[in-house]
Amino acid sequence: MKSSEEKAIPAANLTPIQWAEKGCETLMHKFEPELLPPDRFHYHQGVFLSGMEKCWRETGNDKFYDYIKRWVDSLILPDGSIRKFNPDELDDIQPGVLLFNLYEKTGDERYKTALHTLVPLLKSWEKNAQGGFWHKGRYPNQMWLDGLYMAGPIAVQFGSTFNQPEYFDMMAFQAILMEEHTKDSRTGLLYHGWDESKQAPWADPETGLAPEFWGRAIGWYPVALLEMFDYLPDNHPDKAKLVAILQDLLISLPKFQDQATGLWYQVVDKGDQADNWLENSCTSLFVQAIAKAVRMGYLDAKYMESAWKGYQGVIDTLKFDDNGNVIIGNICIGTGIGDYAHYIARPTSENDLHGVGAFVLMCVEMSKAQPLS
Repeated sequence: MKSSEEKAIPAANLTPIQWAEKGCETLMHKFEPELLPPDRFHYHQGVFLSGMEKCWRETGNDKFYDYIKRWVDSLILPDGSIRKFNPDELDDIQPGVLLFNLYEKTGDERYKTALHTLVPLLKSWEKNAQGGFWHKGRYPNQMWLDGLYMAGPIAVQFGSTFNQPEYFDMMAFQAILMEEHTKDSRTGLLYHGWDESKQAPWADPETGLAPEFWGRAIGWYPVALLEMFDYLPDNHPDKAKLVAILQDLLISLPKFQDQATGLWYQVVDKGDQADNWLENSCTSLFVQAIAKAVRMGYLDAKYMESAWKGYQGVIDTLKFDDNGNVIIGNICIGTGIGDYAHYIARPTSENDLHGVGAFVLMCVEMSKAQPLS
């Protein structure tokens, strides 16, 4: 029997865009925008609010726009400086994607100034010997899949907006280098990270590779590529290679999907392990990427069967609380790189910001998808 605070819900009652609105409204009810954690300019808020921005574009409901603006304005000072962020962590670059729309709508120079603070940092970013961005200053020589989502979309949109095409080349290079060093030819999946120096405790002494395929990290990569494609010119010399990389990865995913639930596992390729578990945020990102790739013409429409199955799998896990807010569970909290036992032991949370963000991204994209015939 469900507790008084958690009630099963009939999934058929809401459309994908209504689920996206529910996800946004749930965190709006929980947090005033200025109090979204953590107290700095960071991707936890950035991915959630990126989903909210897409929801606003589809619904036209300005309460979403106003909420985003309030959060941004709590951290962007009158002179355009950023009140609190770590300038050597890719994670703290990502929320800058919210500034483009605010600048376009308001003409407020603060937003442009902040963008010109954040993105040019990438020109002098610490790099490993092959030119790959360090994920954070305290992780020398390490590239993490997550990093492409943190820096790729904002840099490519910056290049398009401000006519600085060198950012197209920069991020195409990063995406290609990352895939070259993390792709597993047997599964088609990407390892969580790669340490060019092979010094990290988790790094394979011969390849520098992380030991496992962690779901959410894999999810960030194609989501990032597709957001980069929104602004990368079609005639860019690396576009065809990036499309092939995207296709190869997305085509590999359905064979690891749990057939009973439609969900994907925390460690993607080890669904046969009794202690492995099904995870909602990676599933949401995989679904979003597959559906957007189909919509944009990069992937055959037959893959929508897998996307709809994953979408429904997430919906089937949801609950409502007594206030009518949705409860999204089975979300892995943030994690570093480790071995299988490390990922399996990670705690889960409910309504975690990047989990809700991934959910909203999925639901907005699925609202544009054709139902299966």
